[in-house]
Amino acid sequence: MFRRLITAALIGSAPVGAAADAVTAYTLDNGMDVVVIEDHRAPVVVHMVWYKSGSADEPVGSSGVAHFLEHLMFKGTEKFPEGSLSEIVAANGGSDNAFTSYDYTAYYQRVAADRLPLMMEMEADRMNNIWLTDDFIATEREVILEERAQRTDNNPGSLAREQMMASQYLNHRYGVPVIGWRHEMEQLDLADALNFYTNYYAPNNAILVVAGDVQPAEVKALAEQYYGVLPREDALPPRFRPEEPQQTAERRLTYVDPRVSQPYLVRSYLAPERDPGDQSDAAALTYLAELLGGSSFTSVLSVKLQFESQIAVFTSAGYSGGSLDDTTFALSVAPAEGVTLSEAEAAMDAALQEFMARPIDADRMEALRTQIKAGQIYGKDDVEGLANQYGALLAQSLTVQDIQDWPEILASVTPEQIKEVAARVLNRDQSVTEWVVADREDAK
Repeated sequence: MFRRLITAALIGSAPVGAAADAVTAYTLDNGMDVVVIEDHRAPVVVHMVWYKSGSADEPVGSSGVAHFLEHLMFKGTEKFPEGSLSEIVAANGGSDNAFTSYDYTAYYQRVAADRLPLMMEMEADRMNNIWLTDDFIATEREVILEERAQRTDNNPGSLAREQMMASQYLNHRYGVPVIGWRHEMEQLDLADALNFYTNYYAPNNAILVVAGDVQPAEVKALAEQYYGVLPREDALPPRFRPEEPQQTAERRLTYVDPRVSQPYLVRSYLAPERDPGDQSDAAALTYLAELLGGSSFTSVLSVKLQFESQIAVFTSAGYSGGSLDDTTFALSVAPAEGVTLSEAEAAMDAALQEFMARPIDADRMEALRTQIKAGQIYGKDDVEGLANQYGALLAQSLTVQDIQDWPEILASVTPEQIKEVAARVLNRDQSVTEWVVADREDAK
């Protein structure tokens, strides 16, 4: 689904769980968005650059190139040659890393606050001047293939999820793994990496987040000095993704792998994400996940399946609204010994039907409100967590105001809203149910 890009303005207001006037946001003349989160309790700063491009923006047939380029970005530039970027961060007492998701790629350093100019100098240089060779390509391609082998191919749960996502998304690139399909990763070359770099690594496709012991005016001056001089990319591709067609049929699959130690089932439903100016459904789904499977002791599935009937040894529900396009709402159940997956699934469906038929307990709702509010308060102690939160959500099309409105939207959710969104989302026609077993004989 096409999403509008961030329109940034000078804003001074509060992040989730932080004091008023702790966040300042502005846009440089070349289109780069900047967010400053003040926290003066320690002389430390987190410096992050988020590119509004991830694996879902990759060309068809080049899956994994966003993550591949993330690795290659550490090879260096003419000014900061191979390996020196991380070495310089470490020599200055800091740490650095990067990560790729469907919707963004992010690079960060955590250092003493007085080292911020150096971090900006290095990050701005590799935004515009990355230096790659065929030797780098060959070496790093083997690294990402080995990473896939260790994290995905050697993990039956990861392989099962990969198959499930491919079944959930009929048309959207969220059905392709972030790390890529192995047969396409093996073909990635220098041209693939440079094309992605040229298309997307530009200041007008990036968000700078600086959090810690800093002053907004000083950060702005530094950002203009190091990032503001970089040329904008006027040919930046529009952020258009293939939309999912209307899903009208339930999908089911069985994943068999002898390494599976505990059979389990997962059901995933297509669900709305947090949209700019429209986060009410996402807020209601946040509560729904907690009510159905957020607690091992008080949630609907745990009470019904683990304690009352002892049909399951584990239950859960999960939802994350942080996504540029439609996300998922998932339920999972691991049956007790002697219980078949069919019996466990029937019990799960019965528990869902009973939940929909009965009013939501008022005391439970208030307990969840308190729990969520407490999480927001504790969150202000984690400046790196706040930097990650702002960067990810801004890269997924939300605005600073949307992020700051979220606690109030959560606090205003009603039981009626939860039931209404549950009736829409828990629709078997837009679901995938997967059984994960060690032997096909267990799939019954």
